[in-house]
Amino acid sequence: MAGADRSGVLVTGLVRVALAAVVSEEPPVHALAEVLFCQAAVPSLGLALAFDEDQLFWFDFPGSRWTPRLPDLPSWPPTLEPPAELLRDATLCQDLRRALTALVTGVVPESKGIPVADVFPMRPVTLGEPNTLVCMVGNIFPPAVEISWQLDGDPVTQGVTHTHYTPTADLAFVRFSYLPVTPAAGDIYACVVTREGDNTSVITYWVPQNPVPSEVLETALCGAAMALGILLALLGIAMILVARRSTHG
Repeated sequence: MAGADRSGVLVTGLVRVALAAVVSEEPPVHALAEVLFCQAAVPSLGLALAFDEDQLFWFDFPGSRWTPRLPDLPSWPPTLEPPAELLRDATLCQDLRRALTALVTGVVPESKGIPVADVFPMRPVTLGEPNTLVCMVGNIFPPAVEISWQLDGDPVTQGVTHTHYTPTADLAFVRFSYLPVTPAAGDIYACVVTREGDNTSVITYWVPQNPVPSEVLETALCGAAMALGILLALLGIAMILVARRSTHG
């Protein structure tokens, strides 16, 4: 698959394989995708291998090596797609991008996705205890956004890490950003996503809320159940008295 627009982005799917189990009536379909993109913006090149939109490896073009998304993944086989071959593909991608951009500029409308950000903690929140906030940014196209963090309106940069762009089935990209935090009452965190070129920003806020301890919750539920039982008992007595008065009357 390939696509280009006036923004000068060329996305090429090098490999897309459907894997299906043959034992079920409606077999699940899985996608293994290796996607190369090139553009005039930064980053100018990107290459990722994803399984069901979960990134497994990304290619470090300056270092000419495959890098696993998670440290537990095995190393990339050195004989499979050597760096020299991928660099030739990258050069071809840039040449095609420039040629297609010259052809479609002013003819084909520019394609841009509005990023959608979601912020959530990596672990259950307890005020005063270290945690990590995750900002998941989807619907990215072209793959050129800046992700930053704020705490109470002030920029936060210490400990911030970002993933590389991961291709999705709808020909867009997703990217993650991580911020180590120690949440406190009243904190207001913000994930700011800015598109390059037009400086359009999408901001998603997150406010820590300390969950109710289980012992307090159990006590409250027991108290509510007891109060409800007493109320029902009083209601039953009142109904009996009303029925007796009606009978004697």
